[in-house]
Amino acid sequence: QVQLVESGGGLVQAGGSLRLSCAASGRLGSINAMAWYRQAPGKQRELVATITSGGITDYADFVKGRFTISRVNAKNTVYLQMNSLNPEDTAVYYCNAEIRPAGILIYSDYWGQGTQVTVSS
Repeated sequence: QVQLVESGGGLVQAGGSLRLSCAASGRLGSINAMAWYRQAPGKQRELVATITSGGITDYADFVKGRFTISRVNAKNTVYLQMNSLNPEDTAVYYCNAEIRPAGILIYSDYWGQGTQVTVSS
């Protein structure tokens, strides 16, 4: 079984920083793109940042200059460094990855369970 496990969420004051981690485990063949999404109460899930297997990144406009996505392929792990947090960043943050399990020929989307980030004013 393939799974994604996030960690690093919590409560932080406005202007503070948090670092999220997401590790893929199980019978992994290969991992393509990885990404972070978030969902605030009463809102749809939205894309925050993506990173390809080669390290090319892309960001939503509302996090550009504040958040940094990175990955360590040898550890099957993706990170999200979040700086200058504000209350509007409060949400459940989800890890997403395109994974081809070992012995399988196609890639599928996998999601983590989510980690809560709360920014107080």
